[in-house]
Amino acid sequence: MIKRTLFFSNPAYLSTKNEQLVVNFPEEEKEDKTIPIEDLGFVVLENPQITLTNGLLMKLVQNKTAVITCDKQHLPCSFLQPLVGHTEQTVRYRHQLDASVPLRKQLWQQTVMAKINNQAMHLKRLGKYSLKLERWATEVKSGDTQNHEAVAAAHYFQNLFDLEGFSRNQKGVPPNNLLNYGYAILRAITARAIVSSGMLPSVGIFHHNKYNPFSLADDVMEPYRPYVDALVNDLVQSGCNLEELTTKIKVELLQIPAMDVAIDGKKSLLMNAVSRTTNSLYECFYGSSRKILYPDFQ
Repeated sequence: MIKRTLFFSNPAYLSTKNEQLVVNFPEEEKEDKTIPIEDLGFVVLENPQITLTNGLLMKLVQNKTAVITCDKQHLPCSFLQPLVGHTEQTVRYRHQLDASVPLRKQLWQQTVMAKINNQAMHLKRLGKYSLKLERWATEVKSGDTQNHEAVAAAHYFQNLFDLEGFSRNQKGVPPNNLLNYGYAILRAITARAIVSSGMLPSVGIFHHNKYNPFSLADDVMEPYRPYVDALVNDLVQSGCNLEELTTKIKVELLQIPAMDVAIDGKKSLLMNAVSRTTNSLYECFYGSSRKILYPDFQ
């Protein structure tokens, strides 16, 4: 089932009735709009003058709908997640926390290889074949001790956009602003899938910053980044003004959960593919598998 993404950029009053999300725009003389809560995957709240009832929040969380709020710069800054995301959550936490260092290093090796391969395939689709990326993907060792992930990323972004002197920097020139927004959405998608798979998003396989509550999400989302890059590159090629994150651009970027990806030889929505990835990761922690299932960029 395709889950919907709702984006609210205007003042609104959100409540619930009969298992529906009820939307009222106080500044507009229109009838209330209703959307079935079971159809919702993500709700993005951008305007600071949005009011929600506690009853609605409860139903959204129970439906495992990701509620994302934005800061003054209109960038996603928080993500509401349920306390209980899986019926076997406690035992799954234990398997995750007990994962050995060698296993974590092997899982990070697989993640980096998948990311670099997808970066190489993205450039190839753009007619920018990179033998370096293909070679580096095969040279990644357990734990990525030679930091191929960073080296490959620098090379990839130097060749991705037809923009002179572009480099990836969160505070850099456009389209870094578009990448920041897209990656924030991807991070929320990944965190939602991790919680639904009964794991802790704060305990990573590689990232481990005590101030980062989404370390595992930052790990798992790495091979999915090229899909965001592809969407941003399409916006760059369209010739639109990149200086400001307009509502139109945000609407385009909010298509990320519903993007088509290929995983395990089949087409899938990105948000569903991420859930397959997190489920396969748990199987690695549990010991029934040694391989994370990641998408193949096509």
